[in-house]
Amino acid sequence: MSETTQQNTDNQEIDLSQISKKIGSFFEGISNSIFRALLYFRRNVIWITIIVVIGVVMGTYLDKTNKSYNHKLIVCPNFGSNDYLYSKIELLNSKIKDNDTVFLRDVVGIKFPKKINTIKIEPILDVYKFIGNKDKDNNFELLKLMAEDGDIKKIVNEDMTSKNYPYHEIIFSTSGLTSEKNMVNPILNYINNSEYYTSIQRQYIINIKKKMVENDSILNQINAILNTFSNTVNGSSQKSDKLVYYNENSQLGELLKTKNDLLYEQGTKRMELINLDKIIKVNSIALNIKNTESINGKMKLIIPLFFLFIFISISYFKRYYKRQLAKLISK
Repeated sequence: MSETTQQNTDNQEIDLSQISKKIGSFFEGISNSIFRALLYFRRNVIWITIIVVIGVVMGTYLDKTNKSYNHKLIVCPNFGSNDYLYSKIELLNSKIKDNDTVFLRDVVGIKFPKKINTIKIEPILDVYKFIGNKDKDNNFELLKLMAEDGDIKKIVNEDMTSKNYPYHEIIFSTSGLTSEKNMVNPILNYINNSEYYTSIQRQYIINIKKKMVENDSILNQINAILNTFSNTVNGSSQKSDKLVYYNENSQLGELLKTKNDLLYEQGTKRMELINLDKIIKVNSIALNIKNTESINGKMKLIIPLFFLFIFISISYFKRYYKRQLAKLISK
């Protein structure tokens, strides 16, 4: 029994000794690799310096000549034209990917079509404005119904919901600076060019103006009734020193409430007419935002590292080739 225990103890000591040796050799290998790398850079310091300098110069030149800029437009689609807007942007993006400069120049009207790289559209997620617009009751009930069978956060971000938000952001990128005249106005004119939605716009504005005229007529009638009541009260007050009490539940209270609602509606419709002069109304334009994503503006770092990688790879390949050739010759 004691001999078995002694053997197990000896085996454990041997295993620990082997493990410690392997760990020591592992760290020694790392140390040797670092030292060989230092020797390699020391032997080739001149070549490495030349490569780095050339790479930095080339990268700096490319960063200055190949600048990319992002441009953002916040738009509001009117007359239920949300799907129409998204389909137009998708078509534009496909033409850009296909490098169809003829379409972009002749149909869209972009003066320098080769400068535009990509275009996309994203909804501005604002569920409160979605619920609070003119169809607020229907939209709120729709969200409640959809939320019963799924996660409300997921539903808010779904295409079916997000396309119907009131505001959307069109983002496009160009090689070099651009302007509203050369890029933005042609794109906006192109997406606003629709006979169908132009007809809807025309009739929609006519309906609003008719409603405003009718509201003004009703307001005039209410004002006439209120003036008559005021004159009656003033005449009675001169003949009697008794107080006249105002009851909110009386017909006069309903009349004043109706007047207040009509005044609010008139103001809302005047604001609405401002936004209805275009099918796709642009609210904000931000141009020439320097693009620093991905490798944009980083070529002064990427090219030197790439050149170093190529130089080191060639050096190691030469060493490997010579070593293998020496082995074949020795055999």
